Amino acid sequence: MLRERLTINKIEELLGAEAQSLLAFDSPKIAKDTLTLPNPNFVDAVFANSDRNNRVLGNLARFYDQGNLGGTGYLSIFPVDQGIEHSAGASFAKNPIYFDPENIVKLAVEAGCNGIASTLGVLGLMSRKYAHKIPFVVKINHNELLTYPNKFDQIMFASVDQAYNMGAAGIGATIYFGSPESARQIIEVSEAFEYAHEKGLFTILWCYLRNSAFKTDKDYHESADLTGQANHLGVTIGADFIKQKLPTNNGGYKMLNTGGPSYGKFDERIYTELSSDHPIDLARYQVVNNYMGKIGLINSGGASGKNDLADAVKTAVINKRAGGSGLIVGRKAFQRPFAEGVKLIQAIQDVYLNEAVTIV
Repeated sequence: MLRERLTINKIEELLGAEAQSLLAFDSPKIAKDTLTLPNPNFVDAVFANSDRNNRVLGNLARFYDQGNLGGTGYLSIFPVDQGIEHSAGASFAKNPIYFDPENIVKLAVEAGCNGIASTLGVLGLMSRKYAHKIPFVVKINHNELLTYPNKFDQIMFASVDQAYNMGAAGIGATIYFGSPESARQIIEVSEAFEYAHEKGLFTILWCYLRNSAFKTDKDYHESADLTGQANHLGVTIGADFIKQKLPTNNGGYKMLNTGGPSYGKFDERIYTELSSDHPIDLARYQVVNNYMGKIGLINSGGASGKNDLADAVKTAVINKRAGGSGLIVGRKAFQRPFAEGVKLIQAIQDVYLNEAVTIV
């Protein structure tokens, strides 16, 4: 039975007062014809020229061809690592059925996602039943919050071989760029990504910033300049996709250099010629740092709140119009009843399927 998709009128309604600004924006700082944009032949256009072997290309093709967005060049990924990252009780108390790993996988399948990203435990327990039905992405490192006092560090929970042996299509990992532990994490993840490619698995890197100095008058963990550079470090170590928070501001380098140069390096033109204050320009700067779009930018959906559907659709519109490759949404979906979670994910997919929402 065919489902009713979001129309452009419904998308405009959900965007509310921001509809005109987001849907009619037509003057980006960086033109789209300088970018490699999502398209049905993305694997051939980009990765066939790379050092990725045939097994990686096969898994990438399967990933891009799966689900409701299959064959479009866009991706809808369902991630559930919050049982470790944010504690299982805090994450699943709203909807205890997701303590059961099978319900996690079922939601991804029912919603028509391109793939599911989760922990070794969740995917390993379900691998014989589902790994051939939907691409598995095993998240191999996590931050756990049981150590007292809490610390913020990504440590390895799983290996590439474990992901390969369960039939996974890819692996995922996080680096906390800007943190004291980032140097070790860069080495660990770079080595894991190299071995994953040898085994035929694609790679997704969560390029998150983590440093208390980045949060002052604004939360510069979400600044376009700093997240853009985190993305550029991520593609440098062989990520096939970058997961990043949607930028909400800019000027992180400027803030950190108040009183004189002391942190990093920047050029004033990244604020004047390469970006602006418009949300789509901020997101496009992230795309630019992903080798001008040759590595797909997947923005995260963020925490669950009061206006999840409208917030998710807005994020999808910004990502798509900027030249991004899709969304990775977890809490907004699994912290609500199963059927509602499916509808929310499919509403996001509808943004990418709607031809009226164009790349600017």
